Amino acid sequence: MFFNTLYYLFVLAVINAAPIEVDYDFSEKDYSLNDGVGELGNYFEGDMVLTPVQYSAVADAQGGRNGLRDVTKRWPEQIVVYHIIDDDFDEDEVEMIEDGLADIANKSCITFRKRKGDEHAVIIQGSANGCFSGVGYNKPDDSEEASQVLNLAKGCFKHGTIVHEMLHTLGFYHMQSAYDRDEYVEIVWDNIKEGLEHNFAKYNNDTVTDFGVPYDYGSVMHYPEVAFSKNGNRTIIPLESLLFILQEGAVIGQRKRMSESDIIKLNKMYCE
Repeated sequence: MFFNTLYYLFVLAVINAAPIEVDYDFSEKDYSLNDGVGELGNYFEGDMVLTPVQYSAVADAQGGRNGLRDVTKRWPEQIVVYHIIDDDFDEDEVEMIEDGLADIANKSCITFRKRKGDEHAVIIQGSANGCFSGVGYNKPDDSEEASQVLNLAKGCFKHGTIVHEMLHTLGFYHMQSAYDRDEYVEIVWDNIKEGLEHNFAKYNNDTVTDFGVPYDYGSVMHYPEVAFSKNGNRTIIPLESLLFILQEGAVIGQRKRMSESDIIKLNKMYCE
């Protein structure tokens, strides 16, 4: 009943909300694999660094959702330990990172704490190309360094992009790979760059879950319409579903903020 009330309020908010303006540059150059810039780089689905176990679980899977089921991949006690490589960023960029973490903390039970000593932490760096992160809590064994990486290159400094990558760190996959996505979007396979079709696979239902929250076009975890396009034309087209009508004004691929649906899922994953 509580969830139904929340979702009803969410739908009303979407109906009455002003259209979301996209501040992303969806040009071919920005999303080229060769450039390695943005979220669509040389990683799983563009910006996720998976462990071998995670890759085998989701890479070839059919039918799934977008939040990790495995509770061992959730940060213990709802605390994310982090370390920002200050030399990689200027003061404004550090402030934007901190604002992104604060946004997530203010809308959930998650706490972000700076690393002490050599304890396991997510290392927030800017030394590599592109925007990317590991997925979930990936504490290594004794033979590996006690850290995982979230990379934010110069082209990653939009609030929603920072939040998007941190939600990967918390355990979220991409929205458009949900098990029921074909009811809500059409994947235009002919427009996808050859060899990159795997980036549009659907997840295994045993690996990830939607926590009972309906598909969300306006999720900050959704691909943009021209993701991995070979010709600048759309690779993802919203269908004329009832949900799309209810979410009129939502633009897929927005990188401004978490949607209400994102917030509900985050709280269901960590706070219930």
